[in-house]
Amino acid sequence: MKKNKIILTPILVLFGGYLLSGCTKWAEDKANIYNYVAPPPPSSISDSAPLCGSIKGTMLAGKTYTLGCTINVPAGDTLILQEGVTVNATINTLNPVGIIVHGTLISLGTQAHPNVLTVPGVTKNNTPGLLLSEDSAHIGLWEGILCDTSCPLLVLKWTHLDFAGASYNNVDGPAVHDAGQSFNVLFQNPKGSFIMEDSWVYGGTDDCMRISNGKIHIFRNTFEKCGGSGGDCVNSKGGTVGTVAYNFFIGTAYNGQKASNKGQPVGAPETNIVMYNSTFVNGGVQIVPGARAGGIDFEQGAEGAFFNNAFINCRVGYRVLNNPVADTANLTYGNNYQWADSLVIADEFFTWGGVCTKPMPTDLPNPATYLPADFYYLNPAENSYDGTPVVQVLNPLFVNYPLPVVGLPLFSTTAVGSYNFHLQPGSSLIGKGNTNIKPLTVVPIDPVYGATEVTPPGVDIGCYQINGTGNQH
Repeated sequence: MKKNKIILTPILVLFGGYLLSGCTKWAEDKANIYNYVAPPPPSSISDSAPLCGSIKGTMLAGKTYTLGCTINVPAGDTLILQEGVTVNATINTLNPVGIIVHGTLISLGTQAHPNVLTVPGVTKNNTPGLLLSEDSAHIGLWEGILCDTSCPLLVLKWTHLDFAGASYNNVDGPAVHDAGQSFNVLFQNPKGSFIMEDSWVYGGTDDCMRISNGKIHIFRNTFEKCGGSGGDCVNSKGGTVGTVAYNFFIGTAYNGQKASNKGQPVGAPETNIVMYNSTFVNGGVQIVPGARAGGIDFEQGAEGAFFNNAFINCRVGYRVLNNPVADTANLTYGNNYQWADSLVIADEFFTWGGVCTKPMPTDLPNPATYLPADFYYLNPAENSYDGTPVVQVLNPLFVNYPLPVVGLPLFSTTAVGSYNFHLQPGSSLIGKGNTNIKPLTVVPIDPVYGATEVTPPGVDIGCYQINGTGNQH
């Protein structure tokens, strides 16, 4: 019953305006999630000199700021970036710069004037098939955003985060609990909220986002070339709860989205992530078939749901791990779509070993059309199937991304570039989604100090809806 209350009560608040008085347990546990107000920043921040050390206040709209060394937002203080702000990280190979957050960080870019956190003078190279050593996306030129266990709120809206992933050198309390890690974003407060909407991440060297624990809302973002020789994209662990939806992933090293209960701190809830309506293209570029997925991965005691997701030429579309086992008693999924250019991909739609992913009758293509009836009762050593019947079946009809891919090796395209992954009329993904999925909403709803909106599940599979809703990139 507790899980049902967590999932359903915020939806009533968001869409019906109902009172919470009838849900005593929710009021006890989560009474503060809708009225969080950070301390107001006291003053504007000057752009006249490079920034270094402790910082709080407001970066003003349209201005460009330079990080001369690592900056940190002290506990109890707030740093706000107004729209159209550019933050340039200087390159320091011995002591890479970054943003450490003990207090609150809020980046309020807009669609017309996004914020950009980047390294000046570095050019994106989206040539297909680049080696990791040749690609500036995977060098790790600055540390990124590292949130301490005291950080109550991290909000990124319409924000570009480029070329991060440098190895952490300057350890600053619990903010970096292991020197040598290299995440673009680290969040680790079980009572805090991490909100990311309509933003872009480009590049990385390991996990793009490591959410060690906390409350999350990750909606309508684009992830390109995240990871390096390894690393997941949105890696939720150790008691993290929330919703991840309408995201677009291309060229991920390992998983696009992962949920695991590993590292759960004392008193934290079980990791519980609801995932829906995301699109994964060329996922798992650094893994061998059958290992670590490429799209979605649930493992090690995590519960939740995943529906309405599209997997295009991913090493493995989705994967529920059996060793260590996910919380399969509290995990539901269906209405997921997979496309394979070749038999190499189609033969890995469903994998074995320590995996217990169950084909669902709502999946596309329909598993009953090519899997043996006794598929999950065979001896694992004999457990194989022929994916030939589903090679190049049910073309999604993207506006501008040819399928099957012609003239390039599989997995060589790792960035959006000039492609357009919106759906054309007649796409096999239209009208095949499940709209009965309930988002798990555990963060504030606020234009500044919270999520702007919780986009409900879409009728079409994937992050782009034919009616123009969903991902806006």
